[in-house]
Amino acid sequence: MPDAHDVTTMLASLRDGDRAAVDALFSLLYDELRRTARRQLAVRGDAHTLGTTVVVHEVYLKLQGARTLSLEDRGHFLALAARAMRQVLVDHARARLADKRGGGARPTLLEESQVALDDDPAAILELDSALERLHGADPRLAQLVSLRFFGGLSTDETAEVLGITTRTLRRDWRKARAFLYADLYGHDDA
Repeated sequence: MPDAHDVTTMLASLRDGDRAAVDALFSLLYDELRRTARRQLAVRGDAHTLGTTVVVHEVYLKLQGARTLSLEDRGHFLALAARAMRQVLVDHARARLADKRGGGARPTLLEESQVALDDDPAAILELDSALERLHGADPRLAQLVSLRFFGGLSTDETAEVLGITTRTLRRDWRKARAFLYADLYGHDDA
């Protein structure tokens, strides 16, 4: 794991307007971002159509292209990277759906240990829409799902990033899953 002092120094440089700090930050956290992307692609079963390196590099381009980045700490950076990974995966799913001209979308349920999207881009888009509705209802729950599902963070890592206890995180995780289940399947018996 990278030295926390190095990450803090780079984030301070970034806040001061040093755009080269994004490069240094990515270099320092590159292996961690690759592990996160690899986990997500493995869970999705999509490694053959979208590679780990591509996902990480797309995240880099998104963050490098941002007008301003005022990141507070490593956790904030990882949260932002997780959101960018989600956008990359959603964009990829949209492109694949456009290639197929649609297809029978079906709801996808988040599970605690694994989410199988069966290489279905429509399911990713459906999940993204449900996450947007969750964000409207409770932004922290949406961020939790983004960190766990798209960011691949563990329970402890997610709790640290959000600044909450693991007990609160588990309770919020149950709430988020219930919301998404009701949203995706259209009823409340989660």
